[in-house]
Amino acid sequence: MLNHLKVLELASVLAGPSVGQFFAELGAEVIKIENPKNGGDVTRSWKTMDEPTDDRSAYFCSCNWGKKSVTLDLTHPHDLEIAKKLAAKCDVVIASYKPGDAEKLGVAYEQLKAANSQLIYGQITGYGDDDDRVGYDAVIQAEAGFMDLNGEKDGHPTKMPVALIDILAAHQLKEGLLLALIKRMNSGEGSFVEVSLVQTAVASLANQAANWLVGKKMPTRQGSAHPNIAPYGDSFITKDSKRVLLAVGSDKQFEELLKIVGFRPEEVSDQFKTNQQRVAHRKELNQKLADKIMNIGSSVLIEQLRKKKIPAGFIHNMKDVFEMPQAKAILLDRKDIRGVKSFVANLRELAVAAKELLPPPHLGEHTADVLKDLKG
Repeated sequence: MLNHLKVLELASVLAGPSVGQFFAELGAEVIKIENPKNGGDVTRSWKTMDEPTDDRSAYFCSCNWGKKSVTLDLTHPHDLEIAKKLAAKCDVVIASYKPGDAEKLGVAYEQLKAANSQLIYGQITGYGDDDDRVGYDAVIQAEAGFMDLNGEKDGHPTKMPVALIDILAAHQLKEGLLLALIKRMNSGEGSFVEVSLVQTAVASLANQAANWLVGKKMPTRQGSAHPNIAPYGDSFITKDSKRVLLAVGSDKQFEELLKIVGFRPEEVSDQFKTNQQRVAHRKELNQKLADKIMNIGSSVLIEQLRKKKIPAGFIHNMKDVFEMPQAKAILLDRKDIRGVKSFVANLRELAVAAKELLPPPHLGEHTADVLKDLKG
C-alpha cells in the first residue's frame, strides 16, 4: 500500500520504532539510523537474564521488523551530511529526541525541511516541546495516574508489565502522520507532528478520568475489578483449579450467569438486581459467585457462558496466548526469530505479506547498500 514511501527513523526504544515498523508492514522502505559509537538503539542491550540473543535482543525485535539499519554518528559532519541527504529523499522522518537535541545535532524539522519542503516530521517527546525532561514510560505511568489506579486495593501502586504509554503514543503518532500524508496529497505541503507521552497517557485515562471529572469520584486501586461494572474483571477458581475471568456487562447477562452457576431464586437478594447495586455490593457478590464456581469444571463453565454470549475467558500465560489461532495469524517468523505484527486491521491485501518483511536488522547491516543507493 505504501511501497512508494520512504521513512527515515531517528528514534530508539519503543514508541518511535513502533511507528517505523508500522510503516514497514505497510510496504514503506524504513531506514533506521543508529550510532555505532554507543552500540545503536539502546534496546539492543536490554536483555533478560540468560537471554540467548545476539545484537538483536528480544526487546529490540519487538518493534524493529522490516527495517534497514544504517550506522551514522550524527556528531560527525560527514555522517550528518549523509543523514541530511537521506532525509531529503524521504517522505517521513520519525524522531524521539529531547527538546533541543535534534537542533543541536542538525536534524530538527526546520533544518531538514530546507532541502525537502514536503517532508513530514513526526516527533515523540516526554512532556512536549517546551519541557526538556527525558520521558520514560514508567515515570509517565506514575505521573499520569496509571500507577495510582493499578494494583490491589491494599497493595502498592503498580506499573503495568508493558510500556503501554509508549505503545499508545506510537498509535497517536501514526494517526497524526497519516493525517499529514493526506494533507500533503491535497496541498503538497509537509507537516510537523508532535506527540508527548504525558498527554497520550492523560488522553488514555478514558472512563477513569471521567469518573473524576464528571462523576466527582476519586478512582482508587481495586485490582482487576471494574469501577463501573460488576462482575467485570473479577476472576474465579473453578473445580479443576483454572482461573476464569468474567466481564458481565448487562443485567440480562447477569441473570443468565446466575442460572449457569446454579443460583436458586431465593439465594439472590435484591441488592444484586441492577449493575449499580452490584458495584456497591461487589465483595459479597464475588464471594457468592466464588462458592458456586469452585464446584464447576472450567470447560463446562466456559462452554455454557459462551453459549449464552456471556463474556468470559481463561487467564492465559504467554505460552497459552501463542497457541490461540488469532495470535498465530499475526506472527512474524524468520529463521530463528519470531515476532508479532503491529498492524492487525483487516486490510491484508494492502499490507506487506508477512513472509516478505525483513527480519530485525543487525547493527549497521544495510549501511553499505543504502549508501551505495544514495550515491548512485
